[in-house]
Amino acid sequence: MSRISSKTIQDLEFNVVLEQASSFCTTTDGKKNMLLLEPLTYRNAVKDSLQHTNEYLQSYASEYRIPNHGFDPIEKELQLLSIENSTLEKDSIRKLAVLPRTVNDHITFFKKQQLLFPKLFYRLENIEKNEYIPQAVDAVLDRFGEVKDDASPDLKNLRREMNSVKGQLNGSFGAALSHYSQMDYLDEIRETVIENRRVLAVKAMYRRKVKGKVMGSSKTGSISYIEPER
Repeated sequence: MSRISSKTIQDLEFNVVLEQASSFCTTTDGKKNMLLLEPLTYRNAVKDSLQHTNEYLQSYASEYRIPNHGFDPIEKELQLLSIENSTLEKDSIRKLAVLPRTVNDHITFFKKQQLLFPKLFYRLENIEKNEYIPQAVDAVLDRFGEVKDDASPDLKNLRREMNSVKGQLNGSFGAALSHYSQMDYLDEIRETVIENRRVLAVKAMYRRKVKGKVMGSSKTGSISYIEPER
């Protein structure tokens, strides 16, 4: 038998089976492709599919669990890569590295366990590992997904300069903090952060005696927040 009529598929309520199966899919693409499935019509194809399923289920009952195979869709990222001068966010770059890593893990696993999972191994046998993309991403992003200081020579120099300036600013702030603290101009909290800037918590009565930019005040008005002059 090479074809099943649509009437037979309808009578078997195959669409109901697909809808129930799609509820277990975790991605939109997975649900969509599940609903597009059609019954297999050739004995060998059915046999192969059942053997694949059996091997997958066996992994749950043994100590040889198949590695995690979840991944995020990357259609958006691939579209952006095809556009000249487009920019990818850090999370998108991470996705592009996770996908080949996942495939690489499975290739390694099934090569080692091909006697236990011969059918699943056969499906991966002709797929080559992709080490280039993960290595290229690792050269730019650290394990926390942040851009490394030495991702490029220009970035390395820029961050070195930024850290130098930040160190100078912190030193200047520390001197002001110590000075006005000794003069008892500061509230007991001494300092805080406003708009990502360190500011002194100055007692309102002394705000005119502290040189700097007023960044705000407390709800009670008893404290003025001042960014001291550098």
